[in-house]
Amino acid sequence: MNTEQKAKYYLEKIKSQDKKINAFLHLNPNVLQEAKQIDSKKNKGRLAGKVIAIKSNISVKNLPITCASKTLQDYKGTYDATVIKKIKEEDGLIIGMTNMDEFAAGNSGESSAFNSTKNPIAQNKIPGGSSSGSAAAVAADFCDIALGSDTGGSIRNPASHCGVVGVKPSYGLVSRHGLLDLSMSLDQISPVTKNIDDAVLILDIIKGKDESDTTTFDSKPLRLLPQAKIKIGTLKLKGVNPKIQNLIDNKIKQISTALGFSITEIQIEHIDLAVQTYYPLVYVEFFSATRKYDGRRYGKKIEDACGEEVLRRILGGAEITKAEHKGRYYNKALQIKEIIKEEFASAFKKVDCIMLATVPILPRNLGEISKLSPEEIYAEDALTCPANLAEIPALSLPIGKVDNCPVGLQILCAKGQDEKMLSIAKQIEQL
Repeated sequence: MNTEQKAKYYLEKIKSQDKKINAFLHLNPNVLQEAKQIDSKKNKGRLAGKVIAIKSNISVKNLPITCASKTLQDYKGTYDATVIKKIKEEDGLIIGMTNMDEFAAGNSGESSAFNSTKNPIAQNKIPGGSSSGSAAAVAADFCDIALGSDTGGSIRNPASHCGVVGVKPSYGLVSRHGLLDLSMSLDQISPVTKNIDDAVLILDIIKGKDESDTTTFDSKPLRLLPQAKIKIGTLKLKGVNPKIQNLIDNKIKQISTALGFSITEIQIEHIDLAVQTYYPLVYVEFFSATRKYDGRRYGKKIEDACGEEVLRRILGGAEITKAEHKGRYYNKALQIKEIIKEEFASAFKKVDCIMLATVPILPRNLGEISKLSPEEIYAEDALTCPANLAEIPALSLPIGKVDNCPVGLQILCAKGQDEKMLSIAKQIEQL
């Protein structure tokens, strides 16, 4: 199929099936015209023929960037984010903007102001979040690739629940310019794909140094290289569903036997403090980032239009940053973040990668989240947020099902070793 035929195929599928799933908030009205332009080119880019969906917190010129919130209901992008420029330069076709948890504050996909996304693979279950629509769109075969963002698991969590590949790059590998971010020190723009090859392709295109984002660094082209004599690190973890843990353990044994990788149990001493460290940082940075949504120049004041979880984070951030606290809670969280970062760095001197479950539980039933406390909801980030705190690459690879729900194996590598992580994942995918 050429790009136009592929776009038509996906559009028909979206029109007939997305009413049930609600993966998309807006479709690109010029998608077929843009597809024709790509097909008419003699020298096509590396993404020609790839149809790509974008999370609604990444700026695409002239498309609605709502963050799934009534605060930004009619806002349209005034410029292309750096990643979007790079996609367009390589002839990637943007089909539309995906649904998400409001302002990326959530891990269920249910806090969108424009109705929640449903899991296309596990009926009546949440898709996970916050990049719910991006993972659901790829899993439902509405596009080839989707971009989302990952602050503490926002790509890997829905990728695991929807049975697709989700990759959080090393902090600074991909420019955040044009991302309406939730947390400046943790966020990374991240892809969801059907396979590792597409993840490598899109990451290789969107990565790289950007003058508009000072956290970015230069990196060589990504190449999949067979890995030998790999040492897998495993962790003794609390609170993981025994059926999930059993599937993960058996998969790691299979990997070890088939690929000749060795297994070593390691310790990250402060990993149990990851959630308690992560949320104060997110609250403070989210509070700071949302002060610009004051309703004076555009839209509504965020506090007047947002949902419960967004308001909780704003109020939490306002409390933590009060002058009488003298920054002690934020600074304490930053100290523990550094300790966790150092513990991972020293673990990677002993092992090449760490393998564990992506999410400790199976996807919850739709609507169940309303009965849970914030602490119970936040605990679902326990296995994903450590990678964001440590600034290391992490991915979720589908490895099977438990009770008819997809389960992801999470692979972590040292900072900057995205290529090694993807190469290991490719070898596992081929088993």
